[in-house]
Amino acid sequence: MDNNNFNISSWQQTGTSTQTVSKTFMSGVFAWMGIALGISALTAWVFGNDMSYMSYLINMESGGLSALGYVVMFAPIGFVLLMSFGFNRLSSTALTALFLVYAVIMGMSLSFIFLAYTMGSIVGVFFSSAAMFGVMALMGYTTNTDLTKMGSILMMALIGIIIASLINMFLKSDGMSYIISIVSVIIFTGLTAYDVQKLKNIGAGLEYGTEATAKLSIIGALTLYLDFINLFLALLRLFGNRRD
Repeated sequence: MDNNNFNISSWQQTGTSTQTVSKTFMSGVFAWMGIALGISALTAWVFGNDMSYMSYLINMESGGLSALGYVVMFAPIGFVLLMSFGFNRLSSTALTALFLVYAVIMGMSLSFIFLAYTMGSIVGVFFSSAAMFGVMALMGYTTNTDLTKMGSILMMALIGIIIASLINMFLKSDGMSYIISIVSVIIFTGLTAYDVQKLKNIGAGLEYGTEATAKLSIIGALTLYLDFINLFLALLRLFGNRRD
């Protein structure tokens, strides 16, 4: 405890600039995001390429989802809500544990794409998504333009897309699905830049080494993780090669 207090005090006494604190915070955010993506990718690959694991998610006789399959499909929403609304009550350790478990469950959920798309197209779209995400993240971090207004517009558009997607679950329109995917790519590329800038600004006002900073780095990682995953899935729906 004494060593931690000393380190934090030493950091503050050196007059570290807000820019340095922000860079440290963003490094933590991207590190946790990368860890979560790695866990999800590995879990998705393991389940998607081994039918003995996939049998836990799919009823092999009927072809429909098993009980665990339904849990895996809908549990991520619950985890996001729990982490978001439980931010003040949960410790940074609990929040981190939830985030890592969430990454595993998301990986299990994403494993279904291996049944619908070829391995080559999944890998190709993944790296394309990573390139687009990286460019937009860099833009959001380096631009001097305030993206707040753009972010507000994109958030309203996101709500519209969610509503349209729910409606299309019943309509099952391929044309509408195609339009939703195109708009989703636009929304999540824009949100990537906006969220990175927002997190950079938040980081500049934080105190290094505190519990609040640790928790905000996890929530920030969750935000960027969701931007990337949604961008990846939208691009996969547009350009992924489906299995015969």
